[in-house]
Amino acid sequence: MIRLLALAPLLLLAACASAPTRSGFLSTYDGLTPRTDTVRAKVEQRRDEASLAQVRQVAIEPTVILNPGGWLTPGERVLLLRELDAQLCFELSERFDIDPAAPNKVRVAITRVDPTGRAASVASAAAGFFIPGPLGLRAPGTLGALSAEAEMLREDRQIVAISWSRGATAIGTDDPSLSRVGDALQFAEPFADAVAAAMTPEGLKSRPIPRPDPCAEFGARFRPEGWAAKFATGLYVPEMSGAKADKKDR
Repeated sequence: MIRLLALAPLLLLAACASAPTRSGFLSTYDGLTPRTDTVRAKVEQRRDEASLAQVRQVAIEPTVILNPGGWLTPGERVLLLRELDAQLCFELSERFDIDPAAPNKVRVAITRVDPTGRAASVASAAAGFFIPGPLGLRAPGTLGALSAEAEMLREDRQIVAISWSRGATAIGTDDPSLSRVGDALQFAEPFADAVAAAMTPEGLKSRPIPRPDPCAEFGARFRPEGWAAKFATGLYVPEMSGAKADKKDR
């Protein structure tokens, strides 16, 4: 309890995620409304319920990065884009048929990435071994963030739009990482969850993973070696946790 009280100011500071961006990527921002049922992320979205009710197939366009800043290396860009593409495919394929020729196009852009501090992450991981508990500690210099936008279009008309932003917290379940995009990679899954939820028609239930898996190019949907690495080191290890690299990028 003393530990949590002492770090409460850091938690409050880190929990103040930046508001979702309006980068100009979406075809329109009209009607975007803040969601009030989210805790860790800040989200704005809109849905055309009548048009969405007809959607059963989607085509997912490759994720793009807008104005990433000069710190991202080509390898980090590839890693981050690959993980976003994988998580979006995993989530949307549980609701829809994935068909490149489908009239419903899903577009996604990463609009902001804050780096995860590598040196301080080592200290954070070490602290987790000496101060056990369900919540980890993160030094302020380690806290990364991800902001992204997505929309579904049919014949260039927007059916769904979502703007999403989340930052790592000083006290919580976000794992430190030696990768500068470690936090952003971990946030790819909750972002994809939010996108899939926004794009799911009312009453449509999740379904078993199709066979063959339309997302097989990204590797296994669950990688136990990532959990093993986290247990052994206290760190998120992208090579053991994220999407399988594209053959052309190996």
